[in-house]
Order: sequence, then structure tokens, then C-alpha cells
Amino acid sequence: MRSQSEGRPSEARSRLLDTATRLFYAEGIHAVGIDRIVAEAQVTRATLYRHFPGKEDLVLAYLNEVDRAMRSQADEAIAAGLPAADTIRALSRSIAQGIRSPGFRGCAFLNAAAEYPAPESPVRKAVLAHRQWFLDTVTDLLAKIRQTDAEPAARDFVMMRDGAMAAGCLFDPALICETFLRGVERLLQVHAATDIGPAWA
Repeated sequence: MRSQSEGRPSEARSRLLDTATRLFYAEGIHAVGIDRIVAEAQVTRATLYRHFPGKEDLVLAYLNEVDRAMRSQADEAIAAGLPAADTIRALSRSIAQGIRSPGFRGCAFLNAAAEYPAPESPVRKAVLAHRQWFLDTVTDLLAKIRQTDAEPAARDFVMMRDGAMAAGCLFDPALICETFLRGVERLLQVHAATDIGPAWA
């Protein structure tokens, strides 16, 4: 009997987080109220506040889930043991696949940053932490191809990714993905070159 009662809050927490994740991503964080999340998750407000003391806690849990999914995706690509350039290509194809997926609404982190502009906001800090991890991951991969200028090249990659994620929900996703993947190939070619010059010369 004890294990059954202990299982209920965990199930309720999962429903709350799944519901919030779906609604926050599809409609925006500020646009979705607590009452709607409670109703669609079929829990009481008391249950919600037992797991998430405030809406911001639920938002942070939502971003943490998205972060975990992206880290898992990156870890899987790296664990395949491919050459660094092919690992970056695999990551890029995963990004493109996400852009082509039904219901795509851009980058969850960039969307959240737009809604939480205050630098001291915990949500803003969570966004920046995720982006720093992503930049560091790409930098490490590019450094395996060529140590020189790995971080500037990684910043180029992240900017292309941001542009593709922003444009992917506004224009033809197939065309956006084609442009993004072509840009990644060009970046890899330039970065692998031994001569130093402007990144897009």
C-alpha cells in the first residue's frame, strides 16, 4: 500500500511536467496559466504546488527536461566514435530533423530567453548555462579537427543553428535545413584548412 501511494505523486509530477512542456513550447510560457496546466494534467493545485512551489519552478523543470534530451542526443552522437567532423554532421542532422518535425516552434531556450529578459532571472541563467554547454561541446569537437580557432568556429556553428531554428518555423523547413547543412559543410571545410584567414573567405 505504501509503494502505491508513493507512486501517485511521481505519476502526477510526470503528468504536470509533460503537460507544461507541451503547452509552454507550443503557446509560450507567459501565455499558459497554472489553472490550465492543472486542468489538463488532471491534478489539483495542491498537488502542483507540492511538486513545484511556483510557476518558475515548473518552467525550470521544463527547460531541464529539454536540456537533458539535447545532452542525451549529443552524448549519443559522440559515443558513436565517429571522427569529429562526422559527429558534428550527425548533430547537425539531428537539429535539421527537429526543425522538420510536426509542431516545431523554434528553440525552447531562445523562446524562454525572449520571455525572461532580466539577467538575474533563474530562467535566463538556465538558458545561458545550456547555451554554454552547447558551445563548449561544439568547441571540443572542432578542436579535434584543428585546435586553432576552434571556439570562433563553434560560435559560427551556434549562430547558424540559432538562425536555422528561428527561420525553421517561419519559412519552408526543408529549404532552411538544406541551407543550414550546407553552411555546416562549408564551416567544416574552412576550419579544417591549415591556413589562417577569415572564416568565410
